[in-house]
Amino acid sequence: MGSPKKNESKGFFASVSSSFSVFSNAMHRSVNGLLGYEGVEVINPEGGKEDAEEEAQRGRWKQEDRDSYWKMMQKYIGADVTSMVTLPVIIFEPMTMLQKMAELMEYSYLLDRADESEDPYMRLVYASSWAISVYFAYQRTWKPFNPILGETYELVNHGGITFLAEQVSHHPPMSAGHAENDHFAYDVTSKLKTKFLGNSVDVYPVGRTRVTLKRDGVVLDLVPPPTKVNNLIFGRTWVDSPGEMIMTNLTTGDKAVLYFQPCGWFGAGRYEIDGYIYNSSEEPKILMTGKWNESLSYQPCDPEGEPLPNTEMKEVWHVADVPPNDKFQYTHFAHKINSFDTAPKKLLASDSRLRPDRYALELGDLSKAGTEKTSLEERQRAEKRTREANGHNFTPRWFDLTEEVTTTPWGELEIYQYNGKYSEHRASIDNSGSIDNVDVKSTEFNPWQYGNLSTE
Repeated sequence: MGSPKKNESKGFFASVSSSFSVFSNAMHRSVNGLLGYEGVEVINPEGGKEDAEEEAQRGRWKQEDRDSYWKMMQKYIGADVTSMVTLPVIIFEPMTMLQKMAELMEYSYLLDRADESEDPYMRLVYASSWAISVYFAYQRTWKPFNPILGETYELVNHGGITFLAEQVSHHPPMSAGHAENDHFAYDVTSKLKTKFLGNSVDVYPVGRTRVTLKRDGVVLDLVPPPTKVNNLIFGRTWVDSPGEMIMTNLTTGDKAVLYFQPCGWFGAGRYEIDGYIYNSSEEPKILMTGKWNESLSYQPCDPEGEPLPNTEMKEVWHVADVPPNDKFQYTHFAHKINSFDTAPKKLLASDSRLRPDRYALELGDLSKAGTEKTSLEERQRAEKRTREANGHNFTPRWFDLTEEVTTTPWGELEIYQYNGKYSEHRASIDNSGSIDNVDVKSTEFNPWQYGNLSTE
């Protein structure tokens, strides 16, 4: 039996597409007339439509702001709008894209189990379940802040992991990340490509994700499906990632091929995942099934893909409990991402937690958050002018641009590699024996290459 229906693609940063979720409620009246959507039935992907029409009439913005934003966005239809649009802070969540990258570490114990497993196929069961587990968090429709060039995010005190991400390019937006514990090393270079379609946006993560399992040196390569954000103009905004997720064991040739079912009418098939673990000869060995917002299970299968006799379906992953009625639909781990409890001693001044706009939004001060966001963007532009005037190029601190260029389904990707300097930096601090009594929250956010430039 072959793999489920194929649609080869990728979809790690579904959340970035939430930049445009604001249109889902804010422009129902002004846009429906322009696009001829009057009288079109609004479908609720959760099932049913009893409250979808009411939601379509409700927006986050004042009526007078709606037309102006739609007129601004019309010129971008068909374009890649990854970083060209400035949006109001009211649609943001108090987290940056670098922190969003760290959410992949919530269920990192699955990678520990993959490393401990002697069964090559179970390694892929655990590792592919880890890759799928993050989709529960990525269904949020709030937009994370775009990182400032040179911004970083550090995470410790979770499963023995040290995680570091850095914004290595602004145009195009690119981030690099590295995580490590006793069982695995994780490396990612991420670049997004989007296509704005008026009532939806397609998101193509032009990235490369690699996981090395330390015990045997096994290297895993991950290619998730693309993402589509629906109902940008009217109705309930929701995220779908139909297509294949492929995780390949580059050492042995075994692979996991898991198909994300597309959402049908009234939510049919949404969240559902089915697929197989294949050996290097492309023979199915283990079947997997479940829902990315609930749990995943596995069962050994025969060469036709049918369950083996005298075996049973076993659960490999289950979503953790979440806080009830959370404003931003955060998991408990997402709250830890923002916490200074998961920060190392002597946090880098470039860390996302220290961003004044993000922190103000976390405290509920939208006015201050908007002012600080504008100030940071102006200072970033000022630094760019200074850099260009001096004939300088931006150089990341913790990742090096390599000569490697890899081909993805959506374009070429330059690869950044972790250079190890952060490990040396952290070791020197941890071994110094000094205790920093300074309140880390009072540290001034400083990702700048030339220091804090004025905006003039």
